[in-house]
Amino acid sequence: MLIGLTGRNAAGKGEVAEYLKKKSFYYYSLSDVIRDEIRSRGQQPTRDVLIQVGNELRQKYGAHILAERILSKVEDDKHYIVDSIRNPSEVDAFRAAKHFKLIRVEAPVEVRFERILARKRESDPQTLTDFMELENREAAGDATSQNLMKVEAMADHAVINDGSLEKLYGQVDQLLSRLLKEVQRPNWDQYFMDIAKVVASRSNCIKRKVAAIIVRDKRVISTGYNGTPRGTRNCNEGGCPRCNSLAASGTRLDECLCSHGEENAIVQASYHGVPLKDAIIYSTFAPCLMCAKMVINSGIREVIFNADYPLNDSAFKLFAEAGVSVRKLKVDV
Repeated sequence: MLIGLTGRNAAGKGEVAEYLKKKSFYYYSLSDVIRDEIRSRGQQPTRDVLIQVGNELRQKYGAHILAERILSKVEDDKHYIVDSIRNPSEVDAFRAAKHFKLIRVEAPVEVRFERILARKRESDPQTLTDFMELENREAAGDATSQNLMKVEAMADHAVINDGSLEKLYGQVDQLLSRLLKEVQRPNWDQYFMDIAKVVASRSNCIKRKVAAIIVRDKRVISTGYNGTPRGTRNCNEGGCPRCNSLAASGTRLDECLCSHGEENAIVQASYHGVPLKDAIIYSTFAPCLMCAKMVINSGIREVIFNADYPLNDSAFKLFAEAGVSVRKLKVDV
């Protein structure tokens, strides 16, 4: 899960972030992306410079650039807290990529100004008038500028930080308990197809990376990816003349030395003495006719594939005649 924080200056976003870090959330701040850019220019990251450089980055690379730089560091097996979200496109980028919820942290302006004075930073405004002027500059802007008003309106939930930290933490605990229950595990089909996609990354074929895994009783019993045979030169090292000449799809197939993913998964099971009767094969591409014959004769009862193979009409007809179930499962990369 990704939890995003938005809110006005000194509302308490940092307190919420620190509390969630204690709950095993990993922390990122979009402001830190801007600070890194400012330091690379040899400047000091004052609040005015942060606003200026943040807007420059959005104008140059797109309004979602700060979110994209954070997302490049995010891994699927961890929970994250992301602070300093100030542009609607940043919210859109996070929502499109991950299970994301935006929390708005609120506090009355007088309370927030007192907190500003208490932290005694030289760069902070020293009067309520200056504080409000700064806030108004951040509140609204064009598509590539800070626009806190629009971001706040996009929030899924709000917490009010107008009292003690204990009161704030209690709100966060209640909200967190609900949000974590909304995170869905992948179903079995998604889980196994995702594994097949990882297996495909081991392929040594230079034309197309394909893989298959064979599953029985919700347990992976064999895997295979396409490439040249065991003990021969890898395709990506020049081992397959057809692939290395970048032959057009569907041509010179009789010259291809690469074994297919399904073929290798079935052969690997045979090599290790693993029976395949009534198993399920997950393949990143629909099987060709040759692999279809191997699937049928090995006793596999179901084929689940991710992407169509251009020459699989005959294979599908043979599966239907042999009573092997076939279905497409689209899993986005």
